Amino acid sequence: MSSCLFCKIAKNEIPSEIVFEDSDVKVFKDLHPKAPVHLLVIPKMHIQSIAHLDPVRSKTPGASAIPPLAEWTSNGVEADHGDIIAKLIYTAKKVAEELDLKGYKLVFNVGREGGQVIDHLHLHLLGGWKSKEDRSLNV
Repeated sequence: MSSCLFCKIAKNEIPSEIVFEDSDVKVFKDLHPKAPVHLLVIPKMHIQSIAHLDPVRSKTPGASAIPPLAEWTSNGVEADHGDIIAKLIYTAKKVAEELDLKGYKLVFNVGREGGQVIDHLHLHLLGGWKSKEDRSLNV
């Protein structure tokens, strides 16, 4: 989506403080942090929100294996968004471990009523608090 802020970040058209990146996802620092560590984990593929997820739908009769994410749109298979969600969560876990976060929160905001500001699926990774009182927050 050409006007999507996170799509532009995913394509390196807009700079960000990148913490991790692979062929499917990008992790970068939130511009308006709500915790000492506040990162956003995004799929490079544009998906508007959790409300817009679809299960895998193979266009090839008898196909059961899910291809790599890069092949989804070119191989006759529509995206398995369950795999994308799993990848976001496991990526957040990996980054949290690399940052030595002992505890953290993972948050998806869905729709305007749920606090979603950018219409591109993203997972908030929050952590790094020093006191218990600081942990009760909304993103």
